[in-house]
Amino acid sequence: MTVNCNGILIDLSSPKIMGILNLTPDSFYDGGKYKNESQVLRRVEKMLQEGATFIDLGAYSSRPGADHITCEEEERRILPMVTLILSKFPNAILSIDTFRSNIAKHCIEAGAAMINDISAGNLDNNMIKTVGQLKVPFIMMHMKGTPQTMKSLNQYVDLIQDIQFYFSQKVVEARKNGINDIIIDPGFGFAKNSSQNFELLRKLSLLKLQGLPILAGLSRKSMIYKTLDINPEASLNGTTSLHTIALLNGASILRVHDVKEALECINLFKKYRDHL
Repeated sequence: MTVNCNGILIDLSSPKIMGILNLTPDSFYDGGKYKNESQVLRRVEKMLQEGATFIDLGAYSSRPGADHITCEEEERRILPMVTLILSKFPNAILSIDTFRSNIAKHCIEAGAAMINDISAGNLDNNMIKTVGQLKVPFIMMHMKGTPQTMKSLNQYVDLIQDIQFYFSQKVVEARKNGINDIIIDPGFGFAKNSSQNFELLRKLSLLKLQGLPILAGLSRKSMIYKTLDINPEASLNGTTSLHTIALLNGASILRVHDVKEALECINLFKKYRDHL
């Protein structure tokens, strides 16, 4: 199970880490933390040294109820950072967290390697066509509505069946548009309440029926800190616990704030798996 990132084949049969770099002032955990070039470069260097395979850059906050920003503002935030990071770390594999096809196109042209779309093309009708033309891997996430409306859209007939149907449709559309490398993200916290998030985690292995790598984005999310009655800053231990469950249930990529701890989790999981 591999994906082609700028000519480099990444083998996802062994779990990998995607480090998060939020270029937003209002993300739920680290918003506003990386305000200048030196802070961004230090963050990227740290994640790469600690074992991140991918670096996921996002300039549009997708937390519930986040403020909407224009395409121009998103590009102003993210495009110079793509150029900056690759000038210092030319071998870095950059993922672009955007639902806008123009942002995706410009960032890939600047050297980024893959697109991570929280809407799987639903918020920009040109996205899937554009990714197909760019010939890059596409991470498609399950979400209903928008970041501004998703919190009220957590009604399902059957959570897992609904997500399976969503991905089956989206995969067909992606294949028709020439997208070869697809990764699915079930979207923990996106149009799902805490109970639904834990149901999804428990049944994550059922999504392997799609035959595609699964990305789990659990890092420091509210399903952890609200359950434990703590804050995001204190939720690293809870994050590691859920990462372990995600790996046992088939996750191929962990999207994380804390790379070192996630790599330790993966290494222990691999040792466990080797002795089955």
